[in-house]
Amino acid sequence: MVTRQLTATIAAGLSLLGAIAIPASLAPATAQTAAANQPLTLRSDIQEANAVTGVITARGNVQITYPARQIQATSVQAQYYSRERRIVLSGNVYVLQAGNSLRGERVTYLIDEGRFVATPVGGQQVESIYIVDDPNVPLTPAGTTPTGTATPSDFNPKPEFKTPISP
Repeated sequence: MVTRQLTATIAAGLSLLGAIAIPASLAPATAQTAAANQPLTLRSDIQEANAVTGVITARGNVQITYPARQIQATSVQAQYYSRERRIVLSGNVYVLQAGNSLRGERVTYLIDEGRFVATPVGGQQVESIYIVDDPNVPLTPAGTTPTGTATPSDFNPKPEFKTPISP
């Protein structure tokens, strides 16, 4: 059935590139305005392109990589709206950008603005984890806290000076 869909798509004036059918009339997928022709890679189990609407839909194990902006993302589905230059990720979305992460049920990436808009499933929340550079926190040797005490991973409940009772 997939072969029949791809054949029909190609017959409708689309060109086949790898595993994705891309309409000949779509604007190139340049996702950065400062430097032209920066690749944004979209991988999934199934991809469809609509030459009339300019929408590319990817379903199943969706993976997006955009090295120019240090973005990696996964989701169940993604839709790239080429005319509006936005990507809508849905279903268990996880985005990683330069060490910062974002989780939600639906995340829209506005390419020209470099902005994410995340919405949760009803009654739940969106989660973001950001790497914060805090100049007021002193640098410490590995394995110690700012006060110089050992971190919990260094804790030994049976100190060496005490003989263990059990073998």
